[in-house]
Amino acid sequence: MHITHSADIPAPIDVVWRVYADVERWPQWMESMDHVDVMDGGTLGMGSEVWISQPRLPNATWVVTELTPGRSWTWVSRSPGATSSATHHLTAVDPTTTRVDTSLDMGGILGALAGRLIARRAERYMVMEAEGLRAACDAHTAG
Repeated sequence: MHITHSADIPAPIDVVWRVYADVERWPQWMESMDHVDVMDGGTLGMGSEVWISQPRLPNATWVVTELTPGRSWTWVSRSPGATSSATHHLTAVDPTTTRVDTSLDMGGILGALAGRLIARRAERYMVMEAEGLRAACDAHTAG
């Protein structure tokens, strides 16, 4: 299963990165998150383990496997029979607008099945993530 979503955020890329990469604050502005904990220090970095609780989904630990500070990260969650990978990528459209591309891939025997079962929810959560990020960046630039 492969799901993608893109959104333009009316804020400079450095602002969007500061807000977006502060993953422990996601539940404050993202309705699709109940709790996020960077288990090894609170700052997103290469190899960071991040525990995430979301409504109507199993809790999961995600490990950052790729990181380009200020631009993107990929994290992976593994469970028996399933591997999920999510990428978050920022691109400056112009000095005041940032495109945010997110993707979710679910593989493995159980991952493919689970992906079909949660595809609509995952798509909704990606939209909620973008809407929340847009509002959080608005608040950050206003404040």
